[in-house]
Amino acid sequence: MTEVYWLEQNAVDLPAKDDWLSAGETLRLNGMRFAKRRSDWRLGRWTAKRAVAAFLNVPDYAASLAGIEIRSTPCGAPEVFITSKPAAVTISLSHRAARAFCAIAMPGVTLGCDLEIVEPHSDAFLADYFTREEQLMVAQASDAERSPLLALLWSGKESALKALRSGLRLDTRCVVVTPSNAPQRRGGPEELGSALHDWPSYGLNSWSPLKVNHVDNQVFQGWWQQRGDFVRTVVATPPPSSPIALAIPTCFPSSASPSSEGKNYLTVST
Repeated sequence: MTEVYWLEQNAVDLPAKDDWLSAGETLRLNGMRFAKRRSDWRLGRWTAKRAVAAFLNVPDYAASLAGIEIRSTPCGAPEVFITSKPAAVTISLSHRAARAFCAIAMPGVTLGCDLEIVEPHSDAFLADYFTREEQLMVAQASDAERSPLLALLWSGKESALKALRSGLRLDTRCVVVTPSNAPQRRGGPEELGSALHDWPSYGLNSWSPLKVNHVDNQVFQGWWQQRGDFVRTVVATPPPSSPIALAIPTCFPSSASPSSEGKNYLTVST
């Protein structure tokens, strides 16, 4: 199965300086007018660069990270360049509530990821953006389960639409999310209690499977996880094994080069 790795960072992980950005990224950042857009974009780039560095086993120094550039394709999907050459990786990015989430895999993998916060949503939101099958699934959930389940279904849609390289330009109802162990109210109270016994403990602090079907019969296999108030999803083709957390240094080194000779540590095949 396909190996997919992941990394999450939050605003407190960001360094004060921008010397880890490439010249092109610095130019783009300086052109952003709104503070929230700047902070979200900056956190997303930081998370993606650290994920790429860990995945490719290159040093996590500012000078090295500046050689990694995250560019956007015309459809908005992120692509990685190292010293201005396409890198042999595939990534997907998401950010929410001062956190950023990056999934990364080898080239040739169709990949999408998303990060969502568990919060209340109206009945109109459910009616406008979810399929009949998904609406029935939510209707079968208890009041306590409703918000986590909606976050999971929405996140799965976002991941699949990113894998399709379309994002929210497509109707969200063109994909149907089916998580494992979702609540299903069938039969009497005894059967109901059995069905809901472990929901939403499935996916809490560990990854559980999910499937997303597209209207053109394309199927994405993936995984979901809930930690605290955040839900994460990853989908990929070929089908991925359970996502693997990337190990990164606990502290970001100084912007000085790790070598007094100024050695270039970014040498990868493309």
